[in-house]
Amino acid sequence: MNTQLSGTSFIGFSRSTGSQACSQAVNPATGEKLAPQYLAATGEEVEKAMSLAASAFQTYSALSGKTRAGFLRTIADKIEASVEDIAARGPLETGLPEGRMRGETGRTTGQLRMFAALLEEGSWVDARIELAQPDRAPVPKPDLRSMLRPLGPVAVFCASNFPLAFSVAGGDTASALAAGCPVVVIAHASHPGIAEIVATAVVAAAQECGMPEGVFSLLYGGGRTIGQSVVKHPVTQAVGFTGSRAAGTALMASAAARPQPIPVYAEMSSVNPLVILPGALARGEAALAEAYYGSLTLGAGQFCTNPGLVFLPADKGDEFLARLKELVEAGSPATLLNASICSAFSEATGSFATAAGVETLARCGNDAGHGQASPVVYTVSIADFVGNETLQGELFGPGALIVRGSLAEIESAIAGLEGQLTATLQASDEELAENTSLVAALQQRAGRLIFNGFPTGVEVCSSMVHGGPFPSTSDGRSTSVGTMAIYRFCRAVAWQSFPDAALPPELQAANPLGIKRMG
Repeated sequence: MNTQLSGTSFIGFSRSTGSQACSQAVNPATGEKLAPQYLAATGEEVEKAMSLAASAFQTYSALSGKTRAGFLRTIADKIEASVEDIAARGPLETGLPEGRMRGETGRTTGQLRMFAALLEEGSWVDARIELAQPDRAPVPKPDLRSMLRPLGPVAVFCASNFPLAFSVAGGDTASALAAGCPVVVIAHASHPGIAEIVATAVVAAAQECGMPEGVFSLLYGGGRTIGQSVVKHPVTQAVGFTGSRAAGTALMASAAARPQPIPVYAEMSSVNPLVILPGALARGEAALAEAYYGSLTLGAGQFCTNPGLVFLPADKGDEFLARLKELVEAGSPATLLNASICSAFSEATGSFATAAGVETLARCGNDAGHGQASPVVYTVSIADFVGNETLQGELFGPGALIVRGSLAEIESAIAGLEGQLTATLQASDEELAENTSLVAALQQRAGRLIFNGFPTGVEVCSSMVHGGPFPSTSDGRSTSVGTMAIYRFCRAVAWQSFPDAALPPELQAANPLGIKRMG
């Protein structure tokens, strides 16, 4: 590898001295520990990182969109230049194949460049102009102009299941930097080496572009210790998180308990219900089962959008189930990201298998090796499903539950589900038109509705919504993917009766940036 791993944090542009060992990457396929050992940032180093971020905010937030766009593009270039290191280290730390590492690197650089293009165009600031009406009676109207401005330094937590696209320079970091907010990243213990490789690229880009020190820091030490201290720090103004419901809600509680509460944008738990109607089965049950199995097991079922809950008409779909059974039994065990996820999947499948009314449709017949999980699918009647909180929980891994009932029962059950990232309907066009109340129920439960497709394979684009009602996310009004993600880290500011020369360029009368404005 070209990147020399040191096992220490980035405190702005400097490397930490560390204090004591906090983590060491483990190859999930073999259990082998990987050098180096990572050292936790000290309390003084955390304080310095936060002080640098506060200072950097004053300068960085005032930079033009064009300048920040150049910084994001340089980060993308530096990460691309490190792709061979990522491809070499990534599979060792995560068990994910080299192709996934390269693909996720492309997604990461692509979203950085997407935000750069957004900044260069400039209209995202939502500039609004209301001219003064001094002669208006009975009260004159003042000149009012408003636009979005950055919140301040943002804490970003790396995700276990996306070591690149939702980690050091992933969507949370890219959107926060685009908004004008410095970022303090908390590394994930499962892939510290990848974090260091990417952070090295980000810091190099910041120095090359003349960014203020503190625009970016990377801290090792864990979410429960270092992460909590960053969230509670008065400098931090928002949090981006992707991970478990327990960890996400703990961060929400800490942020809410601060003297100045701050927003936490946490993506947490989602089972992504899929409803299959007779019209979809009529198109070919075997083919539908094959497509579903592919989505279920993609990434070993460790994507946040894997469809782990299927609603199927009680008197239909026998061929679908038979083909799905064949696929599962002939499937292969998959290495999960880390021992904790593997243990949690084993515990969850055990709870499902012993729940009242649940039957095992199929389990992979091939023995699972070290750190691996086997595909498994359960079935249950809708009567036994409703009201059983265990069965409505997430199987994070290659597992699913199929619930059978009448259409009326299915619609009622969906209305009682927790919030989801996605909801999918497999049906004919005629069934779609006839079941508007079912579609409305799905819309109330999810941030993205899918018709005759599958939820895995999130498209990174301006119209994507990767969020949903709690607990899929902490704030269902937001998205962590796509250009709308930038709005999480902004607030609206109005300028009243300011001289034109004192206004931001986006609000000046001549519109020097040539952006679209309201008014």
